[in-house]
Amino acid sequence: MEQAMHGVQSDKPVTPLQISVTRAALALIVIACGLGLRWYGFPLGLPAFIVKYGGSLLWATMVFLLLGVLLPRLSRAQIAAIAVVIAAMLEFSRLVHTPWLDAFRLTTAGALLLGRIFSLWNLLAYAIGIVFGVWMDRLVEVRSLVGWTKAR
Repeated sequence: MEQAMHGVQSDKPVTPLQISVTRAALALIVIACGLGLRWYGFPLGLPAFIVKYGGSLLWATMVFLLLGVLLPRLSRAQIAAIAVVIAAMLEFSRLVHTPWLDAFRLTTAGALLLGRIFSLWNLLAYAIGIVFGVWMDRLVEVRSLVGWTKAR
């Protein structure tokens, strides 16, 4: 116990459950930021570019983190690769138009989950968002390793 208080890490590894809980907490924060940006960005006078692509960036960060919650044993690189595939598939799905899909895209949930209009720029925002998610995940892991050992 004394070692943990002085910042020395325990030999006990962080469990997948602890990783998932941390990633879920981060995902909730990212979701709140993304919704806040989309709902309050324009009223606060933020530029359209920031609201649009900032939301896309945060959406991709959320995808990375939620995949990490569901797949805590995979490496960050594996999770990031899956997130890239999902984000690209979603963006290219916007080129598909069916009545029921277009009707869903017109709802708030549809707009937030699927988006409405295809844009190659979104792919860049997604890539940056996934890299941001990897960075956050790594930063929190490094800073929380000692915190998990203190609780033991």
